[in-house]
Amino acid sequence: MIGPIVNSSATLVGGIVGGLLGDRLSEKFRTQLPLTFGAASMGMGIAMIVKMNTLPAVIASLLFGAIIGEVLSLEKNIGRAASKVRGVIDALVPRKEGISQDEFLDKFVGILVLFVASGTGIFGAMSEGITGDPTILFAKSLLDLFTAGIFATALGLSVATIAIPQIIVQLILLFLGQSIMAMTTPQLVGDFSALGGIIMFVTGFRICGIKSFPVANLLPGLFIVMPISHYWGSAIMPWVISLTG
Repeated sequence: MIGPIVNSSATLVGGIVGGLLGDRLSEKFRTQLPLTFGAASMGMGIAMIVKMNTLPAVIASLLFGAIIGEVLSLEKNIGRAASKVRGVIDALVPRKEGISQDEFLDKFVGILVLFVASGTGIFGAMSEGITGDPTILFAKSLLDLFTAGIFATALGLSVATIAIPQIIVQLILLFLGQSIMAMTTPQLVGDFSALGGIIMFVTGFRICGIKSFPVANLLPGLFIVMPISHYWGSAIMPWVISLTG
């Protein structure tokens, strides 16, 4: 469980330090640094994509996962759920002076989704449960430390409270990954990693502000990529070989 603990601790520390720093950081620093965070997310994604074993299965999982996410409106529903807890956050940690209530809530809901329901965090937690490797969450922790600090300079100490739902969600996903670990193979894990890498790559576009990609709508793909990859290798490919042979 080291990954979720380190990641949520980084968010907590970053939120506290950023909240205490306030406006001491320049506006240029606060706007330019997230571009580097986005580039790092893209780089991490590429490193995971190269582990792909079965391209058709990964692409099919991405497409079907996106369809499921769109039908269920995951992105919107996660945003609504985050909006419901904002009253609790307001009660615990008053918003920073100089920012309107609506502006504060809009930004807070956005970063709550980014930290708690990002493709990198969900994939990283499940990956640690399946493989025991917390590397992805360690890398995300470094990004979240600085990202939380940047956001907290504008929103105050309320950003630090995001560490609570973050560790809860990641622990649930880690235990889910552990429950299916015995049924996996290196090939299935490779395809799972590749799909997670694609999600991490497009998350970089969102962090950079290039495109507000509906990352949450792609997340169902992580739950179906292994079954599809297994079926592709055990049923479809032998059938194709028999036809061409």
